[in-house]
Amino acid sequence: MELLVSAINLDEAKEALAGGADILDVKNPKEGSLGANFPWVIKEISDYAEDVIVSTTIGDVPYKPGTVSLAALGSAVSGSNYVKVGLYGPENYEQAVEVMNAVVKTINNYDENITVVACGYADAYRVGSVEPTDIPKVAFDSGCDLAMLDTYLKDGRRLTDHMTHDELKSFVETSHNYNLKVALAGSVNASDIPLLEDINCDIMGVRGCVCTGGDRNNGTIDSLLVRQLKDNI
Repeated sequence: MELLVSAINLDEAKEALAGGADILDVKNPKEGSLGANFPWVIKEISDYAEDVIVSTTIGDVPYKPGTVSLAALGSAVSGSNYVKVGLYGPENYEQAVEVMNAVVKTINNYDENITVVACGYADAYRVGSVEPTDIPKVAFDSGCDLAMLDTYLKDGRRLTDHMTHDELKSFVETSHNYNLKVALAGSVNASDIPLLEDINCDIMGVRGCVCTGGDRNNGTIDSLLVRQLKDNI
């Protein structure tokens, strides 16, 4: 299982890499769960981390395929290897596929080697987004490479508060049957490693648990915390 660590700037990116992160994610928590960062920040980090996979969130996106595909292209041009789309606005499978079709076409026209990630929310029932159980099929039918789950509301409730072990296992198995990799996030920490490994999750996504004070918003990434987590995997 690989470790994805979400950084907000170059200093945090350096800490994440020093701690052994496998995938360096770039996001902006001020703009939401999968809040988008600025192109110049993405470029600065991608230029620094030339030999590491750089993943970029493009936001908790609306149901606006054109807008979202432009944001995806901006992420790719700025140096991203992974483009992550938070399917917040789409309310059902059909709308989600429409958005992801536009993103995949856009990215493939630019660089077919870039990985496209369809990300749903384990707490979709609280915000009216597409059901998490639909995400693997959305990802497969639109030509994505990876299916992901996170939590939208960062209110102390975690991935495992919204979905059971069996539900998460089913998500992973369905995705793998579609030949998709799987990333799981949502306030996960070291205590979740046995579960994630048991269900064969490919990528564990974190931020809060490797930040000082365990605070994703006001803390900063600490390489020692990243290393401790990495050593447990």
